[in-house]
Amino acid sequence: MSAIEHDKAAGLSTGAVARLLGVAPTTVRSWDQRYGLGPDAHTSGRHRRWTAVDIARLERMCTLTMTGVPPAEAARIALDGTQPPPVPAAAPKRPAPARSRSGAGLQLGDARRECKGLARASLRLDAPAVDKLLATAIAEHGLVTAWQEVIMPTLQAVGRKWETSGEKYVEVEHFLSWHVSGALRRSTPPIPAGQAADLTLLACVPGETHTLPLEALAAALAEQGLPVRMFGAAMPTQALVEAVRRTGPAAIGLWAQSRTTASRPLAQHVASMEWGVRGARRHPVVLTLGPGWAGQAVPGLPRPPGLAEALAVLRTAATDDARRPVTR
Repeated sequence: MSAIEHDKAAGLSTGAVARLLGVAPTTVRSWDQRYGLGPDAHTSGRHRRWTAVDIARLERMCTLTMTGVPPAEAARIALDGTQPPPVPAAAPKRPAPARSRSGAGLQLGDARRECKGLARASLRLDAPAVDKLLATAIAEHGLVTAWQEVIMPTLQAVGRKWETSGEKYVEVEHFLSWHVSGALRRSTPPIPAGQAADLTLLACVPGETHTLPLEALAAALAEQGLPVRMFGAAMPTQALVEAVRRTGPAAIGLWAQSRTTASRPLAQHVASMEWGVRGARRHPVVLTLGPGWAGQAVPGLPRPPGLAEALAVLRTAATDDARRPVTR
């Protein structure tokens, strides 16, 4: 559903419009005060309501400013564009690019409304707006839903954009990824000391540098009060083995983005590690995570397809003492 189809009757508040467009509420108010882009209708009380026509005008303003048109000129075009006559000759000769369903030049399909605002803010490299939109999505939906239905669709759309446009949008992907990483860390609550759940260890396999999905899993575990140790990108084999020996985790998640980095021997070796007193020795539940393990599944090791599924396996391992005792 298009942005201008929302709440046709009652209209949206300024804050809701700002989230929809991926801008700060102060930006919407500034456009109103400076350029006259406020709601056409005035309602009683202090709270102004934005109709479908008002939002369409602001969407055009966003599209024009993202192409480099100065704000004052973009506002004039946006205002003229809402009138019955065609756009006057004073408008710039270069037309604004056609908008996709996302309204931001990215193919987002029927994604949540928050994706569209986040995409617009990312394309503008608007750091404050991106941080606020990410924090709001996580706070309102929870980390797992925010990751699966807001963050990942936007990241994937940005990735498709630069893949089909040469190197033009690489900076947008790096920018959004960095801010997502920061949002995940800020949303992670401290784990209270002395809680009963066993530890989960998360690491990328050697040679693997894509950490963001693993960061999301670490944050989701912490959100549920489960202790986790995150080791990040390209964990050397010997360092991983030493970390396992030192911590005795209930579970280990090994992330591989590429098939060239996924290593069956490494996963099998870690899964075979043992510790504990004689007669009651144990070993960890090892999860092979990420698309790199496709076609290289390790027999006996779970390979959950997404964040929610991985979280469920790790929660069971950490809280139900699911580590299998080694029998002799």
